Amino acid sequence: MSSSSVLYGPTWLLAFREASRYRRTQIGIAVTLLVIALALLGPLLAPYRPDAFVGRPFMPPGGGFLLGTDFRGRDVLSRLLYGGLPVVWMSFAAASIGMVLGVTVGLVAAYSKGWLEEFLMRVMDVFLSIPLIIFVLLFVSLIGTKEWLVVLLVGIAHMPQVARITRGVAADIVEREFVQFAEALSVPRWRILWREVLPNITTPLLVEFGIRIVWSIAGIAALSVMGYGIQPPNADWGLMINENRGRIATRPLPVLAPGLCIAFFAFGINMIAEGIAGTVSGTSRKSGGEA
Repeated sequence: MSSSSVLYGPTWLLAFREASRYRRTQIGIAVTLLVIALALLGPLLAPYRPDAFVGRPFMPPGGGFLLGTDFRGRDVLSRLLYGGLPVVWMSFAAASIGMVLGVTVGLVAAYSKGWLEEFLMRVMDVFLSIPLIIFVLLFVSLIGTKEWLVVLLVGIAHMPQVARITRGVAADIVEREFVQFAEALSVPRWRILWREVLPNITTPLLVEFGIRIVWSIAGIAALSVMGYGIQPPNADWGLMINENRGRIATRPLPVLAPGLCIAFFAFGINMIAEGIAGTVSGTSRKSGGEA
């Protein structure tokens, strides 16, 4: 019996359940769910519309404005509650795109070997040499600041690192007996990759997915802070920092509140990824001890 017959299907769920025993994973799950709940339910709880002018610019907290007003007299709390959804969905979407593209390239490279592997990895090295922000800005400055474009470009920027990780962990799996047995039975290559190889590298890929989400959060927020992400009058945590940073010394809440939300979101995802990474190292120690 191949190991994939045991691991295939709920592999990611088994790894997640194992990781959830770690305290840091539990903390990460709690923080992440809190931020996601804030992003999803925030618009229903906001006292004002995010683009409504409800007072003077930079009013202090009080008088019906829990966090004060921003540089245009809009309620900071309302914009904070509306501004989480773009960060959450764009970060997860960009990381997912990067994983799909990178895992595909990495699996093909690990299984094919020879000139195709060399060609794919050299192409990935070219992409890897370009910093994420510069890569995205190169196209956004030409085409425009569209949400779907930012998500796609950030996802493509993740592809080379994911491909290298996938190729590295899959290189050993493709040499296993159950893969050779499937080849002897003339099983199609795509099915071998999908049914035999991929399920056996799920756990390290989950760790990488968490890392890609964290990088997506940082990259997308940075683009909004620079003015190349979500555009006004829409609400977004990164955009809030960009709009109000000029008065951070005297009115810090319009900048600190969204900054803390971004930081907590990244912190929660990172803790989950560390917990899953702990299951990988724990399994490796067990294997070493049994050997």
